[in-house]
Amino acid sequence: MDSPVSELIDLLSLERLEEDLFRGQSRDIGTRYVFGGQVLGQALSAAQATMPQPRPAHSLHAYFLRAGDIEHPIVYHVDRTRDGGSFSVRRVTAIQHGKVIFFCAASFQAEEEGVEHQPPMPQVPGPGDVEPAPRIDPGVLASLPTKVRRWLDRTGPFEFRPVHPRNELRPARRPPFDQVWFRLGERVGDAPELHRSLLAYASDFHLLGTATYPHGISYYQPDVQMASLDHALWFHRPFRADEWLLYSIDSPSAQGARGLARGQVFSQDGRLVASTAQEGMIRVKGTG
Repeated sequence: MDSPVSELIDLLSLERLEEDLFRGQSRDIGTRYVFGGQVLGQALSAAQATMPQPRPAHSLHAYFLRAGDIEHPIVYHVDRTRDGGSFSVRRVTAIQHGKVIFFCAASFQAEEEGVEHQPPMPQVPGPGDVEPAPRIDPGVLASLPTKVRRWLDRTGPFEFRPVHPRNELRPARRPPFDQVWFRLGERVGDAPELHRSLLAYASDFHLLGTATYPHGISYYQPDVQMASLDHALWFHRPFRADEWLLYSIDSPSAQGARGLARGQVFSQDGRLVASTAQEGMIRVKGTG
């Protein structure tokens, strides 16, 4: 049986149907619909596959338009919008059942030197001093809906170690800040394109949930409906997804049945390697 890491790499390795047309499989990881990180990672993989010369991706801006069907593959069409002297832009459209479910624009830049600055990494315990997320009590797990049970009981390709653990089944109110160490569960190859696609996949974990913290609610409650609306990702410096990274997240606002969350990703030696932002729908039955 393939490991979760091998399965994820296969998931991000798209089938090329034509020059700028790709097909990616879908995987059920316990979410009701296709996990947003899957579509982000596959879309970036498709865009990277159309680059005529090595140019690292530096940003991705995406919109989720429709829920994805876990039981069917997704077709990705890449538009080669621009190839300039230093920058290239690709627009990727994801199609399922004849309808657009997602689109994004990804920008690539030839490597060059320039001025540099960054904020310091938050002062938190290192990954070796943080316990892995505790397992759910089997009795409690058995009482949950099948989808929730599969999500909480699975062994995924990434290992997460939350600095401030939270009981998602009985969430307490707390400020909208979070820090989570994470890394891929196995060592993989050196291709930077693979590590960027892996980070795009992982960047959808924990992000929007931070907007629920002040309200004592979570995705797992039957009266709560949550869905990603958009997602932005910027790559700043080289990194490896199979080495420890710190995801530092905050949510500055929730309003109008939407929440906004922002994230910074640091390597263990303190380099800011990526930034994220996401707005998502957060509906609580009986409040609207």
